[in-house]
Amino acid sequence: MLTIRHIKPSDTYHLRHTILRPNQSIEDCMYKGDEDDSTIHLGAFWEGKLISIGTFMQVSHPDLGGDFPYQLRGMATDPNYRRQKAGSTLMAHAESLLKENNCDLLWCNARYNVKDYYAHMGFQEHGDIFEIEPIGLHVVMFKNLD
Repeated sequence: MLTIRHIKPSDTYHLRHTILRPNQSIEDCMYKGDEDDSTIHLGAFWEGKLISIGTFMQVSHPDLGGDFPYQLRGMATDPNYRRQKAGSTLMAHAESLLKENNCDLLWCNARYNVKDYYAHMGFQEHGDIFEIEPIGLHVVMFKNLD
């Protein structure tokens, strides 16, 4: 059974490292803002095992509106569990929680190779493709939550 729970920043580091930044140090998986009171860390658990994570930070984007925007960072799902709908369930839970907290815009720097995943969840592309060294090509994606 899949459950979504709040987790600590340190609970995100293993999946951030193994899935998102395997060629970088564990310190590179510790984001500025992880410990802010407004930051939300969620985990999806399958039979007690943490299999998917997402971090949501109260950060605006210079080109996007929103009175109370949040940025999604560090979304990752264990590849052995990707067919369990952990990521999309976590995102639906996060969107509901963010709306309750008056968030009106959610955005992210999506890896280009997974932009269709975000589009499937209602996100729209904004701007040009860009590179984040040493991770790869990205595109800004956003979703209005109001």
